[in-house]
Amino acid sequence: MNLKDNRYSDYALVQEMMDTPGVVKKFDPNLTKDVAEEIQSAGRLFLTGEGSSRIFPAKNAIRKALTRGMDLGIFTDGSRQSAQYDLSGFAVFCASNSGRTKEVVLLAKKLAAIGNEKRYALTANNDTILEKECSKTFVLNCGWEQAVAATKSVIEQTLFYESILWHLQGMDKASDLAKLPAFIEEALTMRISQDVITLASRASTIYFAGYNDGVAEELTLKTNEITRKKSDFLEGTYAVHGIEEVMEQHDIVFVVDPIDEEIEKFQEVLEKGVGLKVVAIADRDTPFTTIRTPAAGEMNPYVFLCAGWNLLVEIGLAIGIDLDKPERARKVGNEFMG
Repeated sequence: MNLKDNRYSDYALVQEMMDTPGVVKKFDPNLTKDVAEEIQSAGRLFLTGEGSSRIFPAKNAIRKALTRGMDLGIFTDGSRQSAQYDLSGFAVFCASNSGRTKEVVLLAKKLAAIGNEKRYALTANNDTILEKECSKTFVLNCGWEQAVAATKSVIEQTLFYESILWHLQGMDKASDLAKLPAFIEEALTMRISQDVITLASRASTIYFAGYNDGVAEELTLKTNEITRKKSDFLEGTYAVHGIEEVMEQHDIVFVVDPIDEEIEKFQEVLEKGVGLKVVAIADRDTPFTTIRTPAAGEMNPYVFLCAGWNLLVEIGLAIGIDLDKPERARKVGNEFMG
Protein backbone atom coordinates (compact mmCIF):
# COMPACT_ATOMS: atom_id res chain seq x y z
CA MET A 1 0.00 0.00 0.00
CA ASN A 2 1.09 3.51 -0.71
CA LEU A 3 -0.82 6.64 0.32
CA LYS A 4 0.94 8.64 -2.39
CA ASP A 5 -0.89 6.55 -4.99
CA ASN A 6 -4.56 7.45 -5.55
CA ARG A 7 -5.27 3.80 -6.23
CA TYR A 8 -4.91 3.33 -2.47
CA SER A 9 -5.32 6.75 -0.86
CA ASP A 10 -8.88 7.28 -2.10
CA TYR A 11 -10.09 4.65 0.36
CA ALA A 12 -10.82 5.39 4.02
CA LEU A 13 -9.97 1.76 4.78
CA VAL A 14 -6.40 2.18 3.52
CA GLN A 15 -6.02 5.54 5.26
CA GLU A 16 -7.08 3.99 8.55
CA MET A 17 -4.75 1.04 8.12
CA MET A 18 -1.91 3.46 7.49
CA ASP A 19 -2.88 5.42 10.62
CA THR A 20 -1.97 2.38 12.70
CA PRO A 21 1.75 3.15 13.23
CA GLY A 22 0.75 6.57 14.60
CA VAL A 23 -1.84 5.00 16.89
CA VAL A 24 0.81 2.66 18.29
CA LYS A 25 3.25 5.56 18.81
CA LYS A 26 0.64 7.38 20.89
CA PHE A 27 -0.34 4.36 22.97
CA ASP A 28 0.39 4.83 26.67
CA PRO A 29 0.61 1.57 28.64
CA ASN A 30 0.17 3.50 31.88
CA LEU A 31 -3.53 3.86 31.00
CA THR A 32 -4.08 0.33 32.28
CA LYS A 33 -1.93 0.44 35.41
CA ASP A 34 -4.77 1.07 37.87
CA VAL A 35 -7.24 -1.29 36.25
CA ALA A 36 -4.56 -4.00 36.21
CA GLU A 37 -4.47 -3.84 40.00
CA GLU A 38 -8.24 -4.21 40.13
CA ILE A 39 -8.07 -7.20 37.78
CA GLN A 40 -5.34 -8.79 39.87
CA SER A 41 -7.59 -8.66 42.93
CA ALA A 42 -10.30 -10.48 40.97
CA GLY A 43 -7.89 -13.14 39.71
CA ARG A 44 -10.05 -13.86 36.68
CA LEU A 45 -10.56 -11.74 33.57
CA PHE A 46 -13.27 -12.11 30.95
CA LEU A 47 -12.94 -10.31 27.61
CA THR A 48 -16.06 -10.06 25.50
CA GLY A 49 -17.38 -8.20 22.47
CA GLU A 50 -18.47 -9.00 18.95
CA GLY A 51 -16.38 -9.58 15.83
CA SER A 52 -13.14 -7.64 15.53
CA SER A 53 -13.51 -6.09 18.98
CA ARG A 54 -13.00 -9.53 20.50
CA ILE A 55 -11.19 -11.92 18.15
CA PHE A 56 -7.60 -10.63 18.13
CA PRO A 57 -7.66 -8.48 21.29
CA ALA A 58 -8.95 -11.28 23.52
CA LYS A 59 -7.21 -14.27 21.98
CA ASN A 60 -3.82 -12.57 21.81
CA ALA A 61 -4.09 -11.85 25.54
CA ILE A 62 -5.04 -15.45 26.29
CA ARG A 63 -2.14 -16.88 24.29
CA LYS A 64 0.36 -14.47 25.84
CA ALA A 65 -0.86 -15.20 29.38
CA LEU A 66 -0.72 -18.96 28.90
CA THR A 67 2.70 -18.82 27.22
CA ARG A 68 4.08 -16.85 30.15
CA GLY A 69 2.47 -19.15 32.73
CA MET A 70 0.48 -16.37 34.38
CA ASP A 71 -1.77 -17.17 37.34
CA LEU A 72 -4.48 -14.92 35.92
CA GLY A 73 -7.20 -16.87 34.14
CA ILE A 74 -8.36 -15.11 30.95
CA PHE A 75 -11.43 -16.25 29.05
CA THR A 76 -13.50 -15.06 26.12
CA ASP A 77 -16.76 -15.69 24.30
CA GLY A 78 -19.36 -13.65 22.48
CA SER A 79 -21.68 -11.58 24.64
CA ARG A 80 -24.84 -13.68 24.21
CA GLN A 81 -23.07 -16.85 25.30
CA SER A 82 -21.22 -14.98 28.02
CA ALA A 83 -24.55 -13.81 29.46
CA GLN A 84 -25.25 -17.46 30.36
CA TYR A 85 -22.12 -17.68 32.53
CA ASP A 86 -21.71 -16.83 36.20
CA LEU A 87 -19.39 -13.86 35.84
CA SER A 88 -19.99 -12.49 39.33
CA GLY A 89 -16.40 -13.18 40.38
CA PHE A 90 -14.74 -11.95 37.19
CA ALA A 91 -13.35 -8.64 36.06
CA VAL A 92 -15.14 -8.17 32.73
CA PHE A 93 -14.20 -5.99 29.77
CA CYS A 94 -17.03 -5.25 27.35
CA ALA A 95 -15.57 -4.03 24.06
CA SER A 96 -17.62 -2.13 21.47
CA ASN A 97 -16.15 0.64 19.34
CA SER A 98 -19.56 2.23 18.85
CA GLY A 99 -20.61 1.67 22.45
CA ARG A 100 -23.98 0.72 21.01
CA THR A 101 -23.60 -2.98 20.17
CA LYS A 102 -26.77 -4.61 21.48
CA GLU A 103 -25.30 -7.89 22.71
CA VAL A 104 -22.53 -6.11 24.61
CA VAL A 105 -24.82 -3.51 26.18
CA LEU A 106 -27.25 -6.17 27.39
CA LEU A 107 -24.42 -8.14 29.00
CA ALA A 108 -23.20 -5.02 30.77
CA LYS A 109 -26.73 -4.42 32.04
CA LYS A 110 -26.84 -7.96 33.43
CA LEU A 111 -23.49 -7.53 35.16
CA ALA A 112 -24.76 -4.33 36.75
CA ALA A 113 -27.94 -6.10 37.89
CA ILE A 114 -25.97 -8.84 39.69
CA GLY A 115 -23.73 -6.27 41.36
CA ASN A 116 -20.46 -6.95 39.53
CA GLU A 117 -18.52 -3.74 40.14
CA LYS A 118 -15.55 -4.83 38.01
CA ARG A 119 -17.30 -4.25 34.70
CA TYR A 120 -15.39 -2.11 32.23
CA ALA A 121 -16.12 -0.69 28.79
CA LEU A 122 -13.61 -0.29 25.96
CA THR A 123 -14.95 1.95 23.19
CA ALA A 124 -13.93 4.43 20.49
CA ASN A 125 -16.64 6.95 21.43
CA ASN A 126 -17.50 9.10 24.43
CA ASP A 127 -20.88 9.24 26.19
CA THR A 128 -22.23 5.94 24.91
CA ILE A 129 -24.98 3.64 26.14
CA LEU A 130 -22.34 1.09 27.11
CA GLU A 131 -20.51 3.67 29.22
CA LYS A 132 -23.66 4.24 31.26
CA GLU A 133 -23.83 0.53 32.11
CA CYS A 134 -20.18 0.07 33.15
CA SER A 135 -18.27 1.07 36.27
CA LYS A 136 -15.40 2.52 34.26
CA THR A 137 -14.93 3.28 30.57
CA PHE A 138 -11.74 3.53 28.52
CA VAL A 139 -11.92 5.37 25.19
CA LEU A 140 -9.48 4.49 22.43
CA ASN A 141 -7.26 7.24 21.06
CA CYS A 142 -7.60 6.05 17.45
CA GLY A 143 -10.99 7.68 17.01
CA TRP A 144 -14.05 6.50 15.14
CA GLU A 145 -13.30 4.65 11.89
CA GLN A 146 -15.14 5.49 8.67
CA ALA A 147 -14.57 2.17 6.92
CA VAL A 148 -16.85 -0.74 7.81
CA ALA A 149 -13.88 -3.05 8.45
CA ALA A 150 -12.23 -2.20 11.78
CA THR A 151 -8.45 -1.94 11.56
CA LYS A 152 -6.45 0.52 13.65
CA SER A 153 -8.92 0.12 16.53
CA VAL A 154 -8.20 -3.62 16.61
CA ILE A 155 -4.49 -2.99 17.14
CA GLU A 156 -5.12 -0.45 19.90
CA GLN A 157 -7.62 -2.71 21.67
CA THR A 158 -5.11 -5.55 21.58
CA LEU A 159 -2.31 -3.38 22.95
CA PHE A 160 -4.66 -2.18 25.68
CA TYR A 161 -5.36 -5.72 26.90
CA GLU A 162 -1.75 -6.84 26.52
CA SER A 163 -0.50 -3.87 28.53
CA ILE A 164 -2.59 -5.14 31.45
CA LEU A 165 -0.49 -8.31 31.36
CA TRP A 166 2.71 -6.25 31.33
CA HIS A 167 1.67 -4.48 34.53
CA LEU A 168 0.66 -7.71 36.22
CA GLN A 169 4.04 -9.27 35.47
CA GLY A 170 6.12 -6.15 36.05
CA MET A 171 7.35 -6.21 32.44
CA ASP A 172 8.91 -3.16 30.80
CA LYS A 173 7.95 -3.39 27.13
CA ALA A 174 8.82 0.22 26.26
CA SER A 175 11.59 -0.83 23.88
CA ASP A 176 9.41 -3.34 22.01
CA LEU A 177 6.57 -0.84 21.84
CA ALA A 178 8.85 1.88 20.47
CA LYS A 179 10.01 -0.38 17.63
CA LEU A 180 6.56 -1.66 16.70
CA PRO A 181 5.34 1.33 14.58
CA ALA A 182 8.22 0.92 12.11
CA PHE A 183 7.61 -2.82 11.85
CA ILE A 184 3.91 -2.24 11.23
CA GLU A 185 4.58 0.38 8.58
CA GLU A 186 6.96 -1.99 6.81
CA ALA A 187 4.33 -4.74 6.86
CA LEU A 188 1.68 -2.38 5.49
CA THR A 189 3.83 -1.06 2.65
CA MET A 190 5.85 -4.12 1.66
CA ARG A 191 5.38 -5.46 -1.84
CA ILE A 192 3.19 -8.55 -2.12
CA SER A 193 4.01 -10.98 -4.93
CA GLN A 194 1.73 -10.44 -7.91
CA ASP A 195 1.57 -14.21 -8.38
CA VAL A 196 0.13 -14.59 -4.88
CA ILE A 197 -2.37 -11.78 -5.45
CA THR A 198 -3.51 -13.30 -8.74
CA LEU A 199 -3.95 -16.78 -7.24
CA ALA A 200 -5.89 -15.40 -4.28
CA SER A 201 -8.10 -13.18 -6.42
CA ARG A 202 -9.08 -16.22 -8.51
CA ALA A 203 -9.66 -18.55 -5.54
CA SER A 204 -13.23 -19.45 -4.66
CA THR A 205 -12.26 -19.80 -0.98
CA ILE A 206 -9.36 -18.18 0.87
CA TYR A 207 -8.33 -20.12 3.96
CA PHE A 208 -6.26 -18.90 6.89
CA ALA A 209 -4.52 -21.34 9.22
CA GLY A 210 -2.36 -20.86 12.28
CA TYR A 211 -2.35 -20.29 16.00
CA ASN A 212 -5.59 -19.63 17.86
CA ASP A 213 -4.38 -16.16 18.87
CA GLY A 214 -6.82 -14.19 16.76
CA VAL A 215 -4.57 -13.25 13.84
CA ALA A 216 -5.65 -15.84 11.27
CA GLU A 217 -9.25 -15.70 12.49
CA GLU A 218 -9.38 -11.91 12.23
CA LEU A 219 -7.90 -12.06 8.71
CA THR A 220 -10.64 -14.54 7.81
CA LEU A 221 -13.26 -11.98 8.83
CA LYS A 222 -11.42 -9.20 7.01
CA THR A 223 -11.31 -11.35 3.86
CA ASN A 224 -15.12 -11.37 3.83
CA GLU A 225 -15.36 -7.62 4.46
CA ILE A 226 -12.56 -6.45 2.16
CA THR A 227 -12.49 -8.92 -0.74
CA ARG A 228 -16.11 -10.24 -0.54
CA LYS A 229 -14.70 -13.74 -0.94
CA LYS A 230 -15.58 -16.83 1.06
CA SER A 231 -13.04 -17.55 3.75
CA ASP A 232 -12.49 -19.97 6.62
CA PHE A 233 -10.25 -20.06 9.68
CA LEU A 234 -8.48 -23.39 10.16
CA GLU A 235 -7.10 -23.50 13.69
CA GLY A 236 -3.94 -25.52 14.27
CA THR A 237 -3.93 -28.60 12.02
CA TYR A 238 -7.64 -28.38 11.16
CA ALA A 239 -6.50 -27.81 7.57
CA VAL A 240 -5.28 -31.42 7.34
CA HIS A 241 -7.94 -33.15 9.41
CA GLY A 242 -10.88 -33.54 7.04
CA ILE A 243 -11.57 -30.23 5.36
CA GLU A 244 -9.18 -31.19 2.56
CA GLU A 245 -12.03 -33.37 1.32
CA VAL A 246 -13.90 -30.28 0.07
CA MET A 247 -10.93 -28.06 -0.86
CA GLU A 248 -10.27 -27.39 -4.53
CA GLN A 249 -7.06 -26.87 -6.49
CA HIS A 250 -7.79 -23.20 -7.14
CA ASP A 251 -8.34 -22.44 -3.44
CA ILE A 252 -5.48 -20.95 -1.44
CA VAL A 253 -4.31 -21.39 2.15
CA PHE A 254 -2.39 -18.71 4.03
CA VAL A 255 -0.59 -20.11 7.08
CA VAL A 256 0.33 -17.47 9.65
CA ASP A 257 3.63 -18.22 11.41
CA PRO A 258 3.63 -21.94 10.54
CA ILE A 259 4.80 -24.34 13.22
CA ASP A 260 7.86 -26.14 11.88
CA GLU A 261 6.66 -29.58 12.96
CA GLU A 262 3.44 -29.14 10.98
CA ILE A 263 4.92 -27.95 7.68
CA GLU A 264 5.56 -31.39 6.21
CA LYS A 265 1.97 -32.47 6.82
CA PHE A 266 0.62 -29.31 5.17
CA GLN A 267 2.84 -29.96 2.16
CA GLU A 268 1.73 -33.57 1.90
CA VAL A 269 -2.01 -33.07 2.35
CA LEU A 270 -2.60 -29.65 0.80
CA GLU A 271 0.08 -29.02 -1.82
CA LYS A 272 0.56 -32.61 -3.00
CA GLY A 273 -2.83 -34.06 -2.08
CA VAL A 274 -5.28 -31.28 -2.96
CA GLY A 275 -2.92 -29.52 -5.33
CA LEU A 276 -3.59 -26.03 -4.00
CA LYS A 277 -1.18 -23.24 -3.13
CA VAL A 278 -0.01 -22.74 0.45
CA VAL A 279 1.51 -19.35 1.32
CA ALA A 280 3.10 -18.49 4.66
CA ILE A 281 3.02 -15.16 6.46
CA ALA A 282 6.11 -15.31 8.66
CA ASP A 283 9.20 -13.48 9.89
CA ARG A 284 11.45 -16.17 8.43
CA ASP A 285 11.81 -18.13 5.23
CA THR A 286 9.71 -21.30 5.04
CA PRO A 287 9.38 -24.14 2.52
CA PHE A 288 6.22 -22.40 1.29
CA THR A 289 6.05 -19.22 -0.75
CA THR A 290 6.45 -16.72 2.07
CA ILE A 291 5.25 -13.20 2.70
CA ARG A 292 8.28 -12.26 4.79
CA THR A 293 7.66 -9.75 7.58
CA PRO A 294 10.18 -7.98 9.83
CA ALA A 295 10.98 -9.90 13.01
CA ALA A 296 9.27 -8.22 15.96
CA GLY A 297 9.63 -10.94 18.58
CA GLU A 298 6.66 -11.05 20.97
CA MET A 299 5.06 -8.27 18.92
CA ASN A 300 4.99 -10.45 15.79
CA PRO A 301 1.20 -11.04 15.86
CA TYR A 302 0.55 -7.33 15.30
CA VAL A 303 2.92 -7.33 12.33
CA PHE A 304 1.45 -10.51 10.85
CA LEU A 305 -2.04 -8.99 11.03
CA CYS A 306 -0.93 -5.82 9.26
CA ALA A 307 0.83 -7.81 6.54
CA GLY A 308 -2.46 -9.65 6.08
CA TRP A 309 -4.32 -6.36 5.69
CA ASN A 310 -1.83 -5.34 3.01
CA LEU A 311 -2.47 -8.62 1.20
CA LEU A 312 -6.26 -8.28 1.38
CA VAL A 313 -6.24 -4.72 0.05
CA GLU A 314 -4.20 -5.88 -2.94
CA ILE A 315 -6.63 -8.75 -3.54
CA GLY A 316 -9.63 -6.44 -3.28
CA LEU A 317 -8.15 -3.96 -5.72
CA ALA A 318 -7.23 -6.76 -8.14
CA ILE A 319 -10.85 -7.90 -8.12
CA GLY A 320 -12.13 -4.35 -8.53
CA ILE A 321 -13.89 -4.07 -5.16
CA ASP A 322 -14.92 -0.76 -3.59
CA LEU A 323 -13.04 -1.30 -0.34
CA ASP A 324 -15.18 1.16 1.64
CA LYS A 325 -18.65 0.04 0.58
CA PRO A 326 -19.63 -3.57 1.23
CA GLU A 327 -23.13 -4.36 0.03
CA ARG A 328 -24.45 -5.93 3.25
CA ALA A 329 -22.01 -5.56 6.11
CA ARG A 330 -22.70 -2.72 8.55
CA LYS A 331 -20.46 -0.67 10.82
CA VAL A 332 -22.55 -1.51 13.88
CA GLY A 333 -23.65 -5.10 13.41
CA ASN A 334 -26.59 -5.06 15.84
CA GLU A 335 -27.30 -1.68 17.41
CA PHE A 336 -28.97 -1.31 20.79
CA MET A 337 -32.05 0.85 20.27
CA GLY A 338 -33.87 0.57 23.59
